[in-house]
Amino acid sequence: MKVLKKIFGGINLTWLKVIILAVIMGVYTGLINQVPFLLDTSFRDLAITFEVWIFFGIFIIMNSKSNLDSGLKCFVFFLISQPLIYLVEVPFLGWSILNYYKGWILWTIFTFPMGFIGYYMKKDKWWGLFILSPMLLFLGIHYSRFLSTIIFAFPKHLLSCIFCAATMIIYAAVIFTNKKVRITGIAISCAIIIAGTVMATLNPYMYDTVVMTCDSKSEVFFDKSYKVYLSDESFGTLDVDLYEGETKEDEFYMLHAIFKREGKTDIIIEAPNGEKTVYEIDIRMHDYDIVKK
Repeated sequence: MKVLKKIFGGINLTWLKVIILAVIMGVYTGLINQVPFLLDTSFRDLAITFEVWIFFGIFIIMNSKSNLDSGLKCFVFFLISQPLIYLVEVPFLGWSILNYYKGWILWTIFTFPMGFIGYYMKKDKWWGLFILSPMLLFLGIHYSRFLSTIIFAFPKHLLSCIFCAATMIIYAAVIFTNKKVRITGIAISCAIIIAGTVMATLNPYMYDTVVMTCDSKSEVFFDKSYKVYLSDESFGTLDVDLYEGETKEDEFYMLHAIFKREGKTDIIIEAPNGEKTVYEIDIRMHDYDIVKK
């Protein structure tokens, strides 16, 4: 707890340190986001989601000397780090990647009032919970989404999920010294974690896609009279759907899949006469590989 108290309130956070930290995080995030084998893992989440950036925002707030100091340092940190991420990615992805920064401009502007208001959490009053609670709820949404994807593809995003749950408890525990306020904050965090767990369990991530189509150029034929299924039904479900075009000639059948987890299984297309065509499919979170057996 002493270490956490030191991190959140015991550091002399000069402007130079803020700028250096912003540069380091911007460069690191841009580079780590280019590592192919880290796709869909916790290590690349900070390039997409907010949990780590919330950490740095609260870190800056708790080590600032005034509300103005807090607002300005938060603003400058994000003003440097976020565009730097995209600039680092330019050699890998081209200048068009800068278009994605547009979504961060508004967030960067908002960091000033959020840092300014967030500083009042240091007053250790009840209303400090109202300032912190939106961030706890935001983290709770992240936690639930990560948990949902873990159910689909364990252990992907496990570290991010743990990070969200842990920091929700930590923020409430270290920001406030008033015992009643601290306990209430921890209770709010626990309630959000429980709710997020229930939501993720009831609504897990599923990959909804069209695996193949049956038209004039297709190597395989199927229609509504065919049976289509996975050799291991725990991976999800398959259905034959008809795509209705503007004319009868535009219509074709699709093999529609809803996958529930990652891994390898077989797709079996069974004709009315019992003849089977089998494909092996390697399912991932956002795509798949399929080969005929």
